[in-house]
Amino acid sequence: MPGGRLTQPERQQIALGLADDLAYAEIARRLDRPTSTITREVMRNGGPTAYRADLAHRATERRAHRRRQTTPRDPNTPAQAHGRDADAVREYEEAFTTLLVQQGLPKMMSRVLTSLYTTDDGSLTASELVQRLQVSPASISKAITFLESQGLIRRERDERRRERYLVDSDVFYQSMIAAARSNAQLAETARQGVGVLGRGTPAAARLENIARFVDFVSESLARAAEQARDILYTKPETTPDSTD
Repeated sequence: MPGGRLTQPERQQIALGLADDLAYAEIARRLDRPTSTITREVMRNGGPTAYRADLAHRATERRAHRRRQTTPRDPNTPAQAHGRDADAVREYEEAFTTLLVQQGLPKMMSRVLTSLYTTDDGSLTASELVQRLQVSPASISKAITFLESQGLIRRERDERRRERYLVDSDVFYQSMIAAARSNAQLAETARQGVGVLGRGTPAAARLENIARFVDFVSESLARAAEQARDILYTKPETTPDSTD
């Protein structure tokens, strides 16, 4: 399996594969690359609908140039845990952040959430997030407030009485349940419109169908979350294909 960075011809093959609606795994097979490599490449360069080989290649060159120009890391900074490749981790975080942004989460909130998800402890303080992301405390505070309001993170105090922000299995489960409840509220509001607009009218029929659809989806989501909750607390099995 070839190593190193993707070449421009390989990126052109990725673009052609996306145009043909090929799965990432199939594109990876044709290029003899790990599927995770293709996924990261596409997600950090516009996603499957906006990926362009030439733009992706130039963006990669710019990122590499910026890294070469970056001030050397403080020698007192601890090395990556578990022997991880710092560049690979940074690229993965970029891809994860891009995916969250494409799903509608604002950029700073996406960066904070990615940082928490990719930290072994699953928790960071505000000052640690400021240092990690190189942004202002105000930006972190705003992002934390938003993420907490959406049920995506929670906070607690550590033994030094510092506030720590966490993502854990239960938070993820609770956010899914919160989404189901939000959908249920949407269904209820749609049904209220049926009475206001007059049952049997085209507008009321539309709202009734929306309510029925959203009811079904929210109930299915809540049921699936309950049935699959144990998965969040199960240690994944390690397989030869589970790492890049």
